[in-house]
Amino acid sequence: MDSDRSNHAEIDPAILYFGTPVVLVGTRNADGTPNLAPISSAFWLGRRGLIGLGGSSHTLANLRRERACVLNLPAADQADAVDRLALTTGADPVPEGKRSKGYRYEPDKFGAARLTLLPGRSVDAPRAAECPVQLEAVVAAFHSLAEDDPDQRGRIWTVEVEVVRVHVADAIRMPGHPNRIDPDRWRPMIMSFQKYYGLGAQLRPSTLATIDEDLYRSRVPTVTPASSLTENRAAAR
Repeated sequence: MDSDRSNHAEIDPAILYFGTPVVLVGTRNADGTPNLAPISSAFWLGRRGLIGLGGSSHTLANLRRERACVLNLPAADQADAVDRLALTTGADPVPEGKRSKGYRYEPDKFGAARLTLLPGRSVDAPRAAECPVQLEAVVAAFHSLAEDDPDQRGRIWTVEVEVVRVHVADAIRMPGHPNRIDPDRWRPMIMSFQKYYGLGAQLRPSTLATIDEDLYRSRVPTVTPASSLTENRAAAR
């Protein structure tokens, strides 16, 4: 192990989870029952989001079939609910890769997490009532990560989604701004190297914060009532 003059060492970490938000992805199973899966590979740009899932993920299979989800964002004080789902899967039988890590089959994810199920309004996917942020979304595209590497191709997928409806708790809304979240009130749950954390106070005023948020607004997506999506899905079976 070599060190440079700035006291940095070259290492070979197995994972690079330097800190990302925890998301509970709500989807529908093939039999119409709800599924809820914790992930920590997610980011957003405008109205688009990108989430990362393993190739054998039950949630990935649901997304391929249903083309819709809800990205439920838990707050930092909801770590217990998230952890109750940490080693569960909606897949039966449990995929070997997960079984070797200690995962077990759990058909009732909402019951296991002790969270309340709410229906989506624009997508046929479940919301978690206790999560302060619930992003209803439709799938835009699937991308195989490491497509250039024959040994890695197909093992991990990124799913691009378009957010079509946003629900936020009143407690985290910015006073005087009906369409904004107050970052001083919103305390998301963060995963860093497999451990749970929350955000601290703002470090200092941000120059970027002087830009009006509305200047970043992209087009507003056209939404379809979830009831119509449910009928279409039932008719296709």
